[in-house]
Amino acid sequence: MDIFAKFENKLGPIGDYAEKSPGYFAFPKLEGEIGNRMKFRGKEKIVWSLNNYLGLANHPEVRKADADAAAKYGLASPMGARMMSGNSDIHDQLEKELAEFVGKESAMLVNFGYQGMVSAIDTLCGRHDVVVYDAESHACIIDGLRLIPSHRYVYKHNDIADCDKQLARATELVKKTGGGILVITEGVFGMSGNQGKIRELAVLREKYEFRLFVDDAHGFGTMGKTGAGIGDEQNCIEDIDIYFSTFAKSMASIGGFLAADKKILTFLRYNIRSQIYAKSLPLAFVAGNLKRLELLRGKPELREKLWHNVRRLQDGFRKAGFDLGTTNTPVTPVFMKGGLYDAVQLTYDMRENYNIFCSVIVYPVIPKGQIELRIIPTAAHTDQDIDETLAAFAAVREKLEHKLYPQEMPNVGVPA
Repeated sequence: MDIFAKFENKLGPIGDYAEKSPGYFAFPKLEGEIGNRMKFRGKEKIVWSLNNYLGLANHPEVRKADADAAAKYGLASPMGARMMSGNSDIHDQLEKELAEFVGKESAMLVNFGYQGMVSAIDTLCGRHDVVVYDAESHACIIDGLRLIPSHRYVYKHNDIADCDKQLARATELVKKTGGGILVITEGVFGMSGNQGKIRELAVLREKYEFRLFVDDAHGFGTMGKTGAGIGDEQNCIEDIDIYFSTFAKSMASIGGFLAADKKILTFLRYNIRSQIYAKSLPLAFVAGNLKRLELLRGKPELREKLWHNVRRLQDGFRKAGFDLGTTNTPVTPVFMKGGLYDAVQLTYDMRENYNIFCSVIVYPVIPKGQIELRIIPTAAHTDQDIDETLAAFAAVREKLEHKLYPQEMPNVGVPA
């Protein structure tokens, strides 16, 4: 059989609807400068789908730093992988400042967040080891686990008792294999918005020997008194053996980093294949990330504005009786009851009649019969944005509850 034959009539659970909604529900094109309001198909929308938490994407100091760095270095420099010819003092400086900020001895840059997590798991874990991980871990963690020969046990989301059970199983297994145990969780879960129970997981070290690896993509820059992430928020920096975050969210950029004791980072530097065999992160991005980190640390008013918006939005939703699940972070999931057609019609209604653009999530990502509209508040949003959004959600919920949405795909047409 031709290996491509299986693609001809089936494109997957999302792809099967590709021809019915080209460029609308999947691969939409937002236009204009990144911000709280952008254009979609030529009309202005309030946008809640961008992880631009601190509003740095179009901050004037960031734009100037990016432009100056691009003019000075271009996008090619440095050429080659860092180990061979692509290192620089600016790379070293950014790593030093990141390590200091998150309270770790050392840090190392990775070219992309997703790639960095996959590669770190691949480097750390061998066939004799066991990984114990949270059931709601991000796809980059799941994909990293798929690539390694290690044994793995999943525990129910944020369920410490179940993690205890899986660690007991892992401990018995490594007695036979001679390997070690790595526990992986997230600092802030990007779908539910709740925090990983880092301190409670660390207590399990009284019974078991393991290392703790935390993906804090949504926590870095948003959580804690200083914005240093979940370790700062939960006062548990020392409990985290390896800390990871991406620059693609609060920093509104490209790349990511790992932070840990120097011994661990030295091993990673000399063995992480995705960095050894890939071109170094360009200096223009590194210099731009230094400016972003400077603003993240030096302008607490950005984080304060973010949290003002988070509280106003989430309090408004809860007061109106909406189900936000268990979120205790800026990530704001709004849950409703309905099927696929309800979800797409509701989303279409929001975009076309209320000028609200947010992400919709349905089965198989969440259980059948549920709709999740995920809202990402940022420091760039205004009180007016929030009030208009709350009113729109109340209106579409009324339609949903009275079963006014057609049970068919909306005719989104072809973009002009």
